[in-house]
Amino acid sequence: MLKAWTDGAETGFIDRLRERGTTFGYLRPVEAERAVSMTMPVRIQSWDTAFGLAPIFEMNLPEGILRERIRLAFAKATGSFDEFDLLSVVGRSQVGRIRYTGAEEALDEEVPFQSVDEILESRRGGELYRYLLERFATSSGISGVQPKVLVRDEVDAIALTGAGRRVSPSYRGATHIVKFWEPNEFPQLAANEYFCLKVAERCGLDVPRYRLSDDGMALVLDRFDLRPGGSYRGFEDFCVLNARRTDEKYRGSYETSVLKRLQQFVSPSSQADDSESLFTLIALNCALRNGDAHLKNFGICYDDVLGEARLAPVYDLVTTTVYMPRDSMALTLNGTTRWPGARELQRFGETRAFSTPSRIRQILQRVSDALADVTPRLNDYAKDHSAFAPIAKQMREQWEVGRETSLAAG
Repeated sequence: MLKAWTDGAETGFIDRLRERGTTFGYLRPVEAERAVSMTMPVRIQSWDTAFGLAPIFEMNLPEGILRERIRLAFAKATGSFDEFDLLSVVGRSQVGRIRYTGAEEALDEEVPFQSVDEILESRRGGELYRYLLERFATSSGISGVQPKVLVRDEVDAIALTGAGRRVSPSYRGATHIVKFWEPNEFPQLAANEYFCLKVAERCGLDVPRYRLSDDGMALVLDRFDLRPGGSYRGFEDFCVLNARRTDEKYRGSYETSVLKRLQQFVSPSSQADDSESLFTLIALNCALRNGDAHLKNFGICYDDVLGEARLAPVYDLVTTTVYMPRDSMALTLNGTTRWPGARELQRFGETRAFSTPSRIRQILQRVSDALADVTPRLNDYAKDHSAFAPIAKQMREQWEVGRETSLAAG
């Protein structure tokens, strides 16, 4: 049995249910603001899941290499290793406001210290990659197939939390996300994402601070869910909002599963602005040729589960077609996963983002201009980093195709 905590307070218990499911029950009494999700309000009746974990509990489970590393480390001791077991390992350090411990354990969020500057200045390449995986695997409750870990930088924590000259003794959680890449599978992925985030930033979208290591092996991002004082904001991705498991992240449409779902959860006063931002992000994904813009790569944030929710900052933005030339969109638009033309995006924005034709044209032009503005920076970096040059060339080509077809730009 596992205990769930929200905002540092005990909230309820998760237990196995029959052969393959789980059940969650709230403590009695527990305040409504202790709810684990906007989709799972406090109630007397338990929340049962027939297979695996409820989407909010599964949301941050590691995937890919990180998940396999943890499984190999713990499977011998447990005899088996499923999602419930994985949550018990990484549960004390998660993205968002929920934490998990053993049923009788107190909450301890401490993550090992790691200087971000050391990562950014490193020249150790694969050695640093292996070191960080080994040290931070069990404190990295963060989803995604790309290798990534959560780390705590005590120097940056002062700036990020506004805790003054010294960080509060009660604050020991992670401050940064560090992403790596597999050389044989996705070469130069960190630099790829770095320049895609630059385009998003140039579009006027909300992007957390991001830095590329000197050797291009790692991308370091400030946590956008970290609040002053060291507590964490609520975060829920669109798998959770659509009541879908992680393995269903490619099921749905941008019209209904993303834009319409956002409008159902964000505050009425924010719907117009957030709908426009989300449309801009979807159009940007099309222009960048990011075929991995699935349900887990969009989210909402809030300070109070009963209060105002807003579209989360941009994350996981990559030009995927440099690795998979035949890649298509992760979700459907107008019933297909083919990359849309400018007319389709124009109609999508007008009908789903509730914006005017002239405003949608302005947004598409802004995305096009952002791609054009960042391309020279991409070229300059490629000149100084020869290993990135072939990827940069393909990114330029894909961006130009995206501008010409999806944004009607020359």
